[in-house]
Amino acid sequence: MEEHPRAWIISVGNELLIGRTINTNAAWLGSRLTLLGFEVERVVTVPDRVEDIAEEVGRALGRARVVITTGGLGPTYDDVTLQGVAMALGRGLKLHPGALEMVRRFYSKRGLGLTEDRVKMAMLPEGAEPLENPVGAAPGAVVEARGSLVASLPGVPSEMEAMFEKALRPLLEEIAPPGAVVECGIAVVGVPESSLAPYIKEASRVSPRVYVKSHPQGSEIGKPLVRVRVLARASTLEEARAEALKALEKVRRGVEELGGSISEEDSC
Repeated sequence: MEEHPRAWIISVGNELLIGRTINTNAAWLGSRLTLLGFEVERVVTVPDRVEDIAEEVGRALGRARVVITTGGLGPTYDDVTLQGVAMALGRGLKLHPGALEMVRRFYSKRGLGLTEDRVKMAMLPEGAEPLENPVGAAPGAVVEARGSLVASLPGVPSEMEAMFEKALRPLLEEIAPPGAVVECGIAVVGVPESSLAPYIKEASRVSPRVYVKSHPQGSEIGKPLVRVRVLARASTLEEARAEALKALEKVRRGVEELGGSISEEDSC
């Protein structure tokens, strides 16, 4: 497919690495960024260590147009994401008045005052601006550096998603590439993925703007179930949809020739 602005997702948290928490945030963000027109190039998970966070953010700077971190923005001792971002930028942390007001307002509504640990959540990398958290206490942060927009979001999925949609998405739409992206697919029953493979290859050659991928859900023999997803980019929504449907038609023909059936369809 054509090259588009690249994005990195850096997930922070020991709980992700030890398997205590499933990283649904990365999947959710990957989908949203792709549909905005970015090419998600890396999804990296790092522990709650300043040096590790700084290393990955530093690798992304100048290489990815968008760098999003999730997790590690709270009040506890191991919430060190913004320290890692600041280290990668070669900057310090500074109390941001706007972020502090966001924290104060959150706790004030609950009859609570500011403490040292709560104030910690308003310490942002120098030059960063806060992202409002519509659900929780900890603000996010966004900063431009070396050609990269670095955004730090909370790890709690409901907070992360709300902050992305309300505060970050408008910023991303300003730098997203022009054009449209669509995704659709079908679920194929009764055809092994290996038998469907030549038709998947043929579909992928319809256009360099189309990406076709098969996802086996069952066994290769017996009762095979294969989901086929098509992602297409074009200058307009209509063109992208036409490209996707053209590719999907190649797969449909294969299903018919191989004696399979389509059990589900996700329209473009």
